Amino acid sequence: MKSAPRRTLLAACLATLAALTTLAAPLAAQAQAYPAKPIKIVVPYPPGGGTDILGRLVAAKLQEAWSQPVTVENKTGASGVLGNDMVAKSAPDGYTVLLAITAIVQSPALMKLPYDPYKDLLPVSQLATSSSMLAVRADMPVNTVAEYVALVKSQPGKHAYGSYGNGTSSHIQGENFKHLTKTDLAHVPYKGSAPMLNDLLGGQLSSAFVDASSGRSFIVSGKLKVLASTGTERQDLAPKAPTFHELNMPGFEPRGWFGFFLPAGTPAAVVAKLSGELQRITKQPDVVKRIDDLGLDPVGSTPEAFGAVVKKDGALYAKLIKDLNIRVD
Repeated sequence: MKSAPRRTLLAACLATLAALTTLAAPLAAQAQAYPAKPIKIVVPYPPGGGTDILGRLVAAKLQEAWSQPVTVENKTGASGVLGNDMVAKSAPDGYTVLLAITAIVQSPALMKLPYDPYKDLLPVSQLATSSSMLAVRADMPVNTVAEYVALVKSQPGKHAYGSYGNGTSSHIQGENFKHLTKTDLAHVPYKGSAPMLNDLLGGQLSSAFVDASSGRSFIVSGKLKVLASTGTERQDLAPKAPTFHELNMPGFEPRGWFGFFLPAGTPAAVVAKLSGELQRITKQPDVVKRIDDLGLDPVGSTPEAFGAVVKKDGALYAKLIKDLNIRVD
């Protein structure tokens, strides 16, 4: 015969199991029913840019697959912070989705944020990646990084590189390049890629870190030549240019990326369902072609794989920003 304490313990365990089952039932039902209402993709940048184009491409595909309205809302301001914050503070039910870029893991080391990207947001799927390339005008008398460094050192105070703005990836890459090569390149920040590329082509800059999407047409047409690229593999756009990794220059391993996030607390089954659909969409031939046309590489990853990228890149950028004394003001 079982003792009273054992019977009491068994009863308590059964009660706990029943409570957990009761609690899990609504969550499972919620995930199974998802999506049961319209979904909103928040793009924290203006309409017409690469992030916006990707967001609308995926929104159309999700709407087609799930027969639910999927809209894109451009919540701009503060270099993406306003849109990121909006999603971080949204209901964790899978109906407000963020499409963010690499800046989301760079911002914590550059400014005080109203949210924590690592605690308040969940990685869902990495959509696409892009390399940055150290580019010079086609008529520059250099063809390698070593030749460019030699030219800059032979003409002190006469060379400048351009970036998309203070605190951007191109700024971080430019300062890291200066540090590793011990050159006195001046930094000229711009508000976006168009004015920077105009000045690079016009001769006001001798180099710039250009992302593949913005620089693609100028590289293909031969107006710009690439000396090296970020990442660990050479780019199809400039296959003859080595990576900085090949040149034994550390800190250039990360590629820029676009990826989807949900608010922390979103049921795991909902995260998995959205991620699975995004992975499927990213592999569709017409989506692959559209992403490739933008100068990007499609990915489509699991939450775990994307989470590892977020964590790794965030740690590397935090160290670079601190060590190089990068500031946004």
